[in-house]
Amino acid sequence: MMGRTIVIDPGRCIGCQACVSACRECDSHRGKSMIHLDYLDQGGSVASSPTVCMHCEDPVAPCAQVCPAEAILVTPDGVVHDADKSRCIGCGNCVNACPMGVPKIDLAAKLQFKCNLCYDRTSYGLAPMCATVCPTGSIFYGTLEELRTERPGVEVASTFDFDGSIISTGVAMVVPKGRPVDEPLPGGAGEHARVTGSPQPAGHLEPSADNVLGEPL
Repeated sequence: MMGRTIVIDPGRCIGCQACVSACRECDSHRGKSMIHLDYLDQGGSVASSPTVCMHCEDPVAPCAQVCPAEAILVTPDGVVHDADKSRCIGCGNCVNACPMGVPKIDLAAKLQFKCNLCYDRTSYGLAPMCATVCPTGSIFYGTLEELRTERPGVEVASTFDFDGSIISTGVAMVVPKGRPVDEPLPGGAGEHARVTGSPQPAGHLEPSADNVLGEPL
């Protein structure tokens, strides 16, 4: 895991969408929000959780691995960047490859956009926009030691089990009390509820409405 990173605590999220609004102010994608605010049981519960790019470490960035234009850069500090707009061809491979459902395609511009950890801020030691405005601390930015100093006894996980495929990420999630921290969190289709809270049938390859920006041409 990266030294300073985002830690998502779904139990603290109140669905206020402050993170969504703040994300629109990021200079690299001004006017577009790269956060998915997922409502985990729509119609049955008000529970919600923000989903940002998890900056996959093992395997490294599936989105970048399938990009035919080599438009997605992974920097030495572990940040998986959004697509270089001078190289991106809007093919959507990254959308299909991402197990978390994070990248978005702007159909009008035929370009990919996604969270890049507010690299214009975090590379200079500042917190991402989403973390600076979250009123409950559901989006925390810092080291694991800083998190545990602020929240004694908290445990986090950064491995996810997608129907037997284990993915390790640079972004972590707080796990419920009593859950073994050495077990991957469930993700994927089938019996597992996706960590994004947006179930999709097994074999689904088309970008969902949440992954599309703009209207089809």
